[in-house]
Amino acid sequence: MLGLSSAAFASLTGIIIVVAISMINEDLNVGIIAIAFAIAIGAFFADLSAVKIMQAWPVDLFMVLAGVTFLFGIATTNGTMEKLTANAIRLAKGNTALIPLIIFALITIITTIGPGNIATVTLMAPVVMSISERIGMKAFLMTLLVVGAANGAAFSPIAPSGIISNSFIAKMAPDLAAMGQNLGDLSVLAWKIHLNSEVAQLFANIGGFMVFGGWTWIRKQRSSTLNIDDIAPKPEPFNKKQWLTLGAIGILVLLVILPSLSFTKGFFTPTIMDFIGNGKVTNVGAIAFLLSAVLLILNVGDSKEAINAVPWSVIIMVGGMGILIDVMDKAGGLDALVGMIATISTPTSINGILALTSGFISSFSSSSGVVMPMFLPLVPGLVEQIGGGNAIAMISSIDVGSHLVDTSPLSLFGAMCIACASEKEDKSRLFRQLLIWGFSMCVVGAALCYVFFGLLGL
Repeated sequence: MLGLSSAAFASLTGIIIVVAISMINEDLNVGIIAIAFAIAIGAFFADLSAVKIMQAWPVDLFMVLAGVTFLFGIATTNGTMEKLTANAIRLAKGNTALIPLIIFALITIITTIGPGNIATVTLMAPVVMSISERIGMKAFLMTLLVVGAANGAAFSPIAPSGIISNSFIAKMAPDLAAMGQNLGDLSVLAWKIHLNSEVAQLFANIGGFMVFGGWTWIRKQRSSTLNIDDIAPKPEPFNKKQWLTLGAIGILVLLVILPSLSFTKGFFTPTIMDFIGNGKVTNVGAIAFLLSAVLLILNVGDSKEAINAVPWSVIIMVGGMGILIDVMDKAGGLDALVGMIATISTPTSINGILALTSGFISSFSSSSGVVMPMFLPLVPGLVEQIGGGNAIAMISSIDVGSHLVDTSPLSLFGAMCIACASEKEDKSRLFRQLLIWGFSMCVVGAALCYVFFGLLGL
């Protein structure tokens, strides 16, 4: 069938069905469905035993995601993040025009230091959407601000989406190096991917915020003042447990950043690096588990509440899709999919094509749980088959394209912002606005990735 083996055809059909299910029923965890399909395809078409298939579960990725999200589960459930948010917003004092800037900076910082985009939007959406009504800002504009800031910082090496992306990069690195793709220091590359995401999100969502009314609103508010207590009541001071939590988060950030900096990496001896990583690169999950254990011993957080705060659904989704992609690779389906994309691509246009396709699927499905695990493993094969291109640009295009569409009300972020909008807001109109904006980002994302990562080579 189209020159494909039965195993390759079955694996391609399986991934298409699983992705379709994820697009139709978002309440169903497709990670479980993906594992079931992987076992069936492996047994009946690829001569793979169930035990061998299950060994493809990405243990390293699971441990990193679990460790980081557990640590920030402690920070969320003991009230640290809530007080941090309130104190940050109060920095505007009576200057209303500063509030969007503070919200953007706050969401960017919180997302970057570890909780990730999902946890940050979940934490911030109820707060900032109620603020938008009090300061006379349209809910549509506030949604662009919230989602743009969260997704721009989502690929921090400490945040879940960044961890997922970097896990795939580390796995692909040997193959890419053999093809002459110079990835350099992977810890530095992780921040490069993060920066690429920030640039694209700033240009799209924050650009949209300014063009569609944000700049007009800011100009009107320059001489306007409000009582900051009406927007963000003064919280109680940080208690001892919350200060310890902030200290742990600070240590996590420093232990991830400092070993990768040329002027500080000399302080981290091989023994220290073995303790916090693999001898060369810091393992953020290991650090997070160590710090979490210290906090629990000091009775800083409740382990049961923190465990409940871990996004197990996303972790299972990523792991399940990883198993199915592994079977697809062994069955020849991955090579077939690479060949299909390569036939319509050039080393320059591939960036726009990857952003467009990943963005369209992500409009109906999970960006980090389904789309990234499906598309990122294609990169080495695409580099080989199209005879060049920049692997870093392709990875950035997949990451950016899959996340730019998250303002859609069909995604978690868009839906959450609608749910948290003021009752005075016309939510039907807001739904239509975000739907149009979300789908338009498929095309905008493709154009941005084609220009930024293809033509300009950022």
